[in-house]
Amino acid sequence: MNHKIMIVDDEPDIVSMLASFFTGKGYQTLTAHSGEETLKKIEQAPDIILLDINMPDMDGLEVCELIRDRVSCPILFLTARIEDADKVKGFSVGGDDYILKPFSLMELEARVCAHLRREARHKADTRLKFAGDLAIDYTQRQMFCGKEEIPVTKKEFDIVELLSQNPGQVFDKERIYEKIWGYDSEGDSSVVAEHIRRIRTKIAAYTDWPYIETVWGCGYKWSC
Repeated sequence: MNHKIMIVDDEPDIVSMLASFFTGKGYQTLTAHSGEETLKKIEQAPDIILLDINMPDMDGLEVCELIRDRVSCPILFLTARIEDADKVKGFSVGGDDYILKPFSLMELEARVCAHLRREARHKADTRLKFAGDLAIDYTQRQMFCGKEEIPVTKKEFDIVELLSQNPGQVFDKERIYEKIWGYDSEGDSSVVAEHIRRIRTKIAAYTDWPYIETVWGCGYKWSC
């Protein structure tokens, strides 16, 4: 099955160039030139999204935050320049990677393929795991407490998956960052703490059990 890639940029030449390149590589392509157009087309369920940050009507960070709970696919930001604080914000709203302009099409394709392979590995695990009050469906990438689904973003589920499949094992922030974001991501492990805080808040709305424990001075572990 051909993967569907969504390309979002307010510069028509860039959209046209990327759409032509990926179509030639066998991808189905969706295009949008603004945040508003992206919101209208997101229901077409892309497998991966290339999202420009610097758009005039609605920037890519805001778009990512608005669509993240509706799509679980990887979102790769395109940007001409980026500060460390913006990287942390981008990862915290659900982004998966940054591609700096100008970029090599070969490197961009390699990054896209790497993220799609990672997604395929996630979907290959068909186990349903019960952990106390929680049920974790690794195939559908969903988490439930009783009959209620606990809404989590893609990266939040990735962290739950990593920790819950290795109960009792302590992971420091750097190791979690490397496993979830990748060794070559241009970001900071401090974003891990923010994601774990959000996961705990969401779980606490349904159960009092502290599934993710802090091991002071060491990292985090799953407890059930």
